[in-house]
Amino acid sequence: MLRNVSLRHLRCFMAVANAGSFTVAASRLFLTQSSLTATIQQFEEAVGVKLFDRNTRRVSMTPEAVRFKVEAEKILSHFDGAISDLQAFSKGQQGHIRIAAAASVIDHFLADAIHAFQATYPNITISLRDAGAELVERMVAGGDIDFAVTSRHKGYDDLIYTPLFEDRYGVVCAGGHPLAGGRGPVRWTSLDPADYVGFTADTGIGAFLRANAPNPALFEGSRDEISSTTSLLAVLRRGARYSILPALAASVGGYTAFRFRELAAPRLAREVCLITRRLRSLSASSEHLLGFIREEMRKKPVPPGVRLLQARTRGD
Repeated sequence: MLRNVSLRHLRCFMAVANAGSFTVAASRLFLTQSSLTATIQQFEEAVGVKLFDRNTRRVSMTPEAVRFKVEAEKILSHFDGAISDLQAFSKGQQGHIRIAAAASVIDHFLADAIHAFQATYPNITISLRDAGAELVERMVAGGDIDFAVTSRHKGYDDLIYTPLFEDRYGVVCAGGHPLAGGRGPVRWTSLDPADYVGFTADTGIGAFLRANAPNPALFEGSRDEISSTTSLLAVLRRGARYSILPALAASVGGYTAFRFRELAAPRLAREVCLITRRLRSLSASSEHLLGFIREEMRKKPVPPGVRLLQARTRGD
């Protein structure tokens, strides 16, 4: 019989217990008095305990009802609070968002977008990862993060890649390096592999250049490699080496102290995408954050070599 006890029974019980009157309680619940009386009788029959003593002037709780009232209040309070939390989540008013992005995207777009977002939604917390493109794809596919903003690496069948902008590659080096002189683009044939510091194959930059760079000598044999733009800074400060970066990466943080020249013949560009899981909807809070990110991208000037793209979904 206990399976027949519902929240309706508890709410009716609490209304009568607080009002001390079936008439007043029925009015507060927008029920007829006969309907409320029948509900209380069902409750008493289900639990096998009399809950109220009735007389012509007042309704009073039995000792069993007095003890139960404390628990009933806890149950209803917990349930109503849980529903309120669920509604807040559905409206994107609270929660936790887990995202990953390329370091340059974080620096140029995401940091300001997140700051504005949390000013509007202060109860939403965010975990932000800067990781290699290969790891990022695995994290999105495995549900470890909600979405990512970075370049495509292997291309998972269960992920959706929505292009946001393209980013031309160029040489980055200290001002005293031979490649720093001159104007206009640098030709790939002008690059000396001996001075080149590359990115590891598990990074978006490293994987892209291995697949598309027209100077294969840059990747032959054993070469110096790094796995992050932060590590590359320490190497380039020595002045004798150069590397290849997308224009956005070369325009943020410590790279503003270096010279950047686009590469030509051919010109190459990476495509930075919003990466999400196929057949899995984003939470309302994630959708709100994406709105702030897109607005930041729309209004903030981009450096030369970066071109915003009209969103088109790629799931292949």
